[in-house]
Amino acid sequence: MYIGPETGTAVQRINAFRRLGHEVRSLDPWEPVDSLPIVPERLTDAWVVRTGALGLGGLVENWMFRQIGDATYDVVFVDHGELVNASCVKRLKKVARAVVNYNQDNPYVSRDMRKWRMFIKALPHYDLAATPRSSSVAPAKRTGARRVLEVRFAADEAVHRPIELSAQDRARFDAKVAFVGTWMPERGPFMRRLVERGVPLRIYGPRWNKAPEYKSFQSHVTLGSLDGDDYVKAVRGAQIAIGLLSKGNEDLHTTRSLEIPAVGTLLCAERTSEHLAMYEDGEEAVFFDDADDCADRCLALLQDPERIKAIAAAGRRRVIQNGDFNEMLMSKIVDAVFREEAYA
Repeated sequence: MYIGPETGTAVQRINAFRRLGHEVRSLDPWEPVDSLPIVPERLTDAWVVRTGALGLGGLVENWMFRQIGDATYDVVFVDHGELVNASCVKRLKKVARAVVNYNQDNPYVSRDMRKWRMFIKALPHYDLAATPRSSSVAPAKRTGARRVLEVRFAADEAVHRPIELSAQDRARFDAKVAFVGTWMPERGPFMRRLVERGVPLRIYGPRWNKAPEYKSFQSHVTLGSLDGDDYVKAVRGAQIAIGLLSKGNEDLHTTRSLEIPAVGTLLCAERTSEHLAMYEDGEEAVFFDDADDCADRCLALLQDPERIKAIAAAGRRRVIQNGDFNEMLMSKIVDAVFREEAYA
């Protein structure tokens, strides 16, 4: 049983389970919430963030068990779990051999306000909590997690590949340097500096118009989210793709750290201990310390197209060698729940 949203990268995890041969039933806990009358989606999202989904836990739990009925499962896999309360997890353990949680966000910092209120209370009842963030391991244990498994983020075998771009795709996505992602406060000054330094930059993503610095790089921005093949094409269409971290989430790597090399584009990302463990700097990826360092490296690389191609190819080989894809990640989590020695 997969419990989680049927959108974004979550769909990739569902499909990875199925490619592995698992029989998967999927339940989206947002379905009963989204069906509430006269409640706009944006207000529902704000309610979850500001109140911790106050009043929604019982609604989701009752809906979920109406769907489950008399069915039983080997494993219940809860993706994130902001709408799954402690009572629900305890009841799920009666219909499954194990209940595991995989949360790509960081529930132990203040960035998301009260969004993770129910997750925190439910955490001690999971048989396993998996996190792709090293800084989350100790807080999870302090919060009462029985077992914690540290993993890496993952690219997806079926989605993140060196897709062939048509002439129309090239016209839409061709770029020397690109960043694909959402605006965050620390990212505005970074992008402004790259533009000031003359980096030929394209930015794709939502909310960039909220940046105080927006006018300084507005002509470089294509607003709106890119999903599925459009996201892959935007990365693939760039000679260099920038990888930035979320400071509020305490990231040392992100999904972009794997997706960009998997697509076959050169990854230019912030220098961290985890990035340095994944790739050889200057050979399989390129790392920077700040915006000026990033600009220096991008401008130098653009003078040597063959080196860009060589680093991109080596990065793709390395991500494949490391096995940083969803099928291996999903297998690792499911296998680990039945092997106590696997836990951090």
